[in-house]
Amino acid sequence: MFHKGLKFSIYFSLVSSWTPWVTAITIPTTAPSTASTIDSSQVAVSLEFFAFPGYTELVSTGTCLANLQSLRGAPVAVRIGGTTQDRATYDSTLATPVSYTVASPTDAPTSLTFGPSFFTLAASDLKGNVTIGLNRQLNNQANTLSAAVQAKNSMPNLYAIELGNEPDLYASTSPIVPSSGWSQTADAASEKSWFTAIAPSVGNMFQAAVYLSWRTAATIPLLGTSINNVRSVSEHSYPQSACNGASTNLQTLMSHSGIVSYTAGFKADAASAHSAGVRYFLGETNSATCGGGGISPTFGAALWIVDYVLQGALNGVERSYFHQGTIGDCQYCWWGRFTTGAPFYGAYFVSAFLGTDGAKLEMLDDGTGAIASYVIFNSAGAPVRLLIYNSNYYDGTGTRSSTSVSFSGGGVPASGTVTALRLTGPNATSRVDEGGIVTIGGGVTFDGDCNVVGSETRENVVVSGGALTVNVQASEALIVFL
Repeated sequence: MFHKGLKFSIYFSLVSSWTPWVTAITIPTTAPSTASTIDSSQVAVSLEFFAFPGYTELVSTGTCLANLQSLRGAPVAVRIGGTTQDRATYDSTLATPVSYTVASPTDAPTSLTFGPSFFTLAASDLKGNVTIGLNRQLNNQANTLSAAVQAKNSMPNLYAIELGNEPDLYASTSPIVPSSGWSQTADAASEKSWFTAIAPSVGNMFQAAVYLSWRTAATIPLLGTSINNVRSVSEHSYPQSACNGASTNLQTLMSHSGIVSYTAGFKADAASAHSAGVRYFLGETNSATCGGGGISPTFGAALWIVDYVLQGALNGVERSYFHQGTIGDCQYCWWGRFTTGAPFYGAYFVSAFLGTDGAKLEMLDDGTGAIASYVIFNSAGAPVRLLIYNSNYYDGTGTRSSTSVSFSGGGVPASGTVTALRLTGPNATSRVDEGGIVTIGGGVTFDGDCNVVGSETRENVVVSGGALTVNVQASEALIVFL
């Protein structure tokens, strides 16, 4: 994804400014059969193709990825791709990772070349497995094959290869489009042909589909036996649009019931992929298209990330790759624009909830209200943490409401205390780059290089009669450690 003139529907599920007392919730003693499996890189990162070498020059890139790794105990998976992968031509003689010319440092190139050191850079600087997006739109299969072989030979951490980015948006004039026209059926035939031609040289390691608007479930049967060449299927997802002056709405973005409704659309596609024996990822996602618009750098967007990641997991999404676009011109980017932005706090917080021991996830609310509640289980099936998210919208005006939620059962002791960690900010519209103070545990923030500043303080939560009650303000989230 880069700048696109497509407008997407916004999910509308407004939340009230007040939520009454929530009935006590019983935590399962062991992980139920309905609980979803959590990937070690459930929160993943996508880097725009042409900008990737620039990201490796930012101290914050390595630090942010290391911070997330420390919380999950595994390196963050990274996808390198986006609109500019379909503008890129491989040059085996190029001495630099990329070469292009732009009028302004914040512009994206209309064409570029990349060389062998692009792949060695991905091998040396990225610790987790990496998916590489290569060009299909220009219909130069020999060039893409050469790049794929170089990637395979240079990258021990290579996970998959994408052939083309968002082919559902290819123009009728694109070189890959046949005279008979372009459709999902035509694209599937093209993917199948390219997989068949390139797989003998690199193996069965393709990421199929890579769609923004087409549903991936329709493509899987069209691939026929070439599904055996596929390792994962990728859907791209942006709940809102900031393209061509389209309006965005933070209140609808962060609504829990809205997120539940929106992510339910992934379930059938995930089931189709899993039935075919391949993995299902949101291979590129973020809050709004075209860099994100005004809502994306806010604290509300951080809270959206927390709920969105968990709802994606419940609907079969095994990884969500959050896109980082043009350095210096990207509202939804977690780092690299001005400072470490508010959205990174959400990524960090949900990663802390999943933890190094998080194996199974279950939602405890019914998905129709403003209050979200989740429990994470370890590999032994024991509940270890709760997460409560109050998606009631607070914009800084009037009184900030608070909701009480009670829990019993599961790992709640008969009496004593447990601890909790709070993610909060002045209000949903707060921006770190504009002086808003977002904190985790009352004291943790991040500097411009993504270093942790300060220390967290866990709150004590009294347990009485085998039950505990927590208070969560509007536009705030809390983790309870059982």
